[in-house]
Amino acid sequence: MFDLKELERAHAIVGQAVPATPARGWPLLAERLGTEIVVKHENHTPIGAFKVRGGLVYLDRLKRERPDIPGIISATRGNHGQSLAFAASRHGVPAVIYVPRGNSVEKNRAMKAFGAELVEHGEDFQAAAEEAQRRAQFTGLHMVPSFHPDLVLGVATYALELFRSAPDLDVLYAPIGQGSGISGCIMARDLLGLKTEIVGVQSTEAPSYALSFAAGKVVTTKTSNTLADGMATRIPDPDALALIRKGASRIVQVTDDEVAAAIRAYWTDTHNLAEGAGAAALAAALQEKTRLSGKRVGLVLSGGNIDFDLFRRWVGTGAPAMA
Repeated sequence: MFDLKELERAHAIVGQAVPATPARGWPLLAERLGTEIVVKHENHTPIGAFKVRGGLVYLDRLKRERPDIPGIISATRGNHGQSLAFAASRHGVPAVIYVPRGNSVEKNRAMKAFGAELVEHGEDFQAAAEEAQRRAQFTGLHMVPSFHPDLVLGVATYALELFRSAPDLDVLYAPIGQGSGISGCIMARDLLGLKTEIVGVQSTEAPSYALSFAAGKVVTTKTSNTLADGMATRIPDPDALALIRKGASRIVQVTDDEVAAAIRAYWTDTHNLAEGAGAAALAAALQEKTRLSGKRVGLVLSGGNIDFDLFRRWVGTGAPAMA
């Protein structure tokens, strides 16, 4: 998909807008897991999520190759759309973003604040994406997919930062939405010649990649009713699936309750805010705690864009007590 020189060049592009994010250990989290941990804080980017990196690299190439592009269009549950809106605004390119009805109110507001035209359509991401594709065909806007080599190249820059600061990780847990993040981790690990085991994480309520990983082919689901909207995927991308099957050891499924517990753990142990997908890696590591003894564990905190009402529901006074 790309080589190390291209990845380093992408890192320079991203670095013009996004300083390297922290990768640090937290004593209370390490105590909770019973082993050494390193958290990659992609909640500390200008949009509060790792996706910003992919948008910056994608728009950089698009603008160079098509300087007169009339605009871009895409579909999202939030962070992909924020990434494109942020990057498009830096290049003076109009952006139209489709979201499903009932999408995160605060992510919607953020996309509009970054300059995107926001359109609500359909009951889930897939319906929004199909409508965005139809509009692209008759308006001439450039359709940006959810998975593309340039998006993977961009988000792989966080893995480059992580692996260069912590090359001795035994295992890295990464959430899976449409697959760009974990694919970037796999590519960066392989290009650096490291042996880190990479474990994907999905929701039990949206397990399309986990089912596909086990079956060896694309398996779709009829629903994706997880509160962790960054993992709410019904139809896997075939290219992403092929890379994940080749480079990941397994995919762990976590429940919404396990994700909620991980959000609370991040808050109490580090005072960092994690969205559902952002906490999924920790949820999976906690589920597999017994097999991690003596290992150095990496956790991708992929984003912190959680609506206040959902945060209050999962973390506030009505939430279950933590161990």
